Amino acid sequence: MKKIVLVLVAIFSFSVANAQEIKWLTLNEALTLQKKSPKPIFMDVYTDWCGPCKMLDAKTFKEKSVVDFVSKNYYAVKFNAEGNSEVTYLKKKYTNPTFKEGQKGRNGTHQFTEFLNLQGYPTMIIFDKKGAISKSVVGYRTPEQLLPEIKI
Repeated sequence: MKKIVLVLVAIFSFSVANAQEIKWLTLNEALTLQKKSPKPIFMDVYTDWCGPCKMLDAKTFKEKSVVDFVSKNYYAVKFNAEGNSEVTYLKKKYTNPTFKEGQKGRNGTHQFTEFLNLQGYPTMIIFDKKGAISKSVVGYRTPEQLLPEIKI
């Protein structure tokens, strides 16, 4: 019994130590950092109810190759397309006046989401080193599919 417990503890410790995560920022934080140290921005636009968005989080954004590449080459941003955050982009403030706290399922669409004119969820947007939108990747991608699309 003691050996089984030790093996389980070792496996758990190894798993935790090797867990891969992208350090997500807000868009405002990334744009501020970008002014000090220019680097492109990788933004994941998601919703709470989106199945493919959850698959990206559970699979693609946990894969070591994706975590390493995004972390090294981009400021990584998570943006809820139906959230309640305030975003300032190109000196204009965007909010979600139709957001309803505690809403189940779909919520009001954020003004910044409307500005982005998205074609679906998830959408990953690449901003260049100056903060201009340079590319959109719409839909779920495996790590093998995503990496070639975001190589810079």
